[in-house]
Amino acid sequence: MKKLQTKESLKKICDKLRAEGKKIVFTNGCFDLLHKGHVRYLAQAKKLGDVLVVGLNADKSVSALKPGRPVNPQGNRAEVLAALSAVDYIAIFSEKTPYALIKLLMPDVLVKGGDWKKNDIVGSALVKETYILPFVKGVSTTGIIEKIQRLCK
Repeated sequence: MKKLQTKESLKKICDKLRAEGKKIVFTNGCFDLLHKGHVRYLAQAKKLGDVLVVGLNADKSVSALKPGRPVNPQGNRAEVLAALSAVDYIAIFSEKTPYALIKLLMPDVLVKGGDWKKNDIVGSALVKETYILPFVKGVSTTGIIEKIQRLCK
C-alpha cells in the first residue's frame, strides 16, 4: 500500500512536494467505520490543496479517546482510507494528538470536522490556514455503532 508511509518517509515526501510548490493539506482522525460523512469530508479537504495527508490514530490512540473502540484495527482502517481517491498519503500516529506529526510534516493547511472550534484545533498555530468543514447531518460512527447495538438486542 503505497499511500501508507512511515512518519519519516512521509516527511521526505512532503519536503519534496513543498519544494515543487505543492500545497499540502493535513487532517487526522480515527476513521473507524468509514461512512459518507468521512468520504465527503476527505473530498472537501483535498480540494483545499494539491496533496491530502491523513494522520490516522493508531489503535492505542483510539482506545484512549473512545472507550471500547476501535471496531476496526488500524491496518484495516488504513487500507480502506487508502482506497479513496481523495487521500494521497497516510501516516499512523500513536500519540493522543497529532501535534508531533503536524510539527514534523509542516503542512500548509489543517482541516478538522464541524465539532471543533478553531482555538481548540491541535497544531493550528503551526500552519498557514485552518479550516473547519461541516458535518453531514445524521451520519456518525457513534450513531452507526448505536444502531447496530439496538438491532442486536
